[in-house]
Amino acid sequence: MILVSACLIGLNTRYDGKNNFHQVFCDMVKNKIAVPFCPEQAGGLATPRCPSEILGGDGTDVLDGNAKVITREGLDVTENFLKGAFETLKLAEIIGAKEAILKSKSPSCGSKCIYDGTFSKKLINGMGVTAAYLYQHNISVVDSDEYLKQRKHS
Repeated sequence: MILVSACLIGLNTRYDGKNNFHQVFCDMVKNKIAVPFCPEQAGGLATPRCPSEILGGDGTDVLDGNAKVITREGLDVTENFLKGAFETLKLAEIIGAKEAILKSKSPSCGSKCIYDGTFSKKLINGMGVTAAYLYQHNISVVDSDEYLKQRKHS
């Protein structure tokens, strides 16, 4: 089994109440090879919600207590992001997932790059909180954009 970001199958779980639907991911769920999950909702955040970014590093730094996740208004939502990461790992363990396909650039799910914490749309190399936590627990983390590119070229 594979975990997949819920927004990728068309569930309106993004911060703005929208989704990032792609048929490939929806088919994975229909074919019972993937389970959708949204760490931000599992962490107790509402949808829609104010956009958040990691300030002072990436998800690994958040897990180490050296960075925070803040909303555009300056509210610290680090605990919500940590709880969401912990809940995601629980689900991965329950279903026996060894891989997670996660939404690119997200402060939870980004696995290659994330926004830099200034809300200026600038990207930096690094992982979101959930991606980093899963990676630390030997779950292979796949960037959704990379996954689609590889499919296109195969």
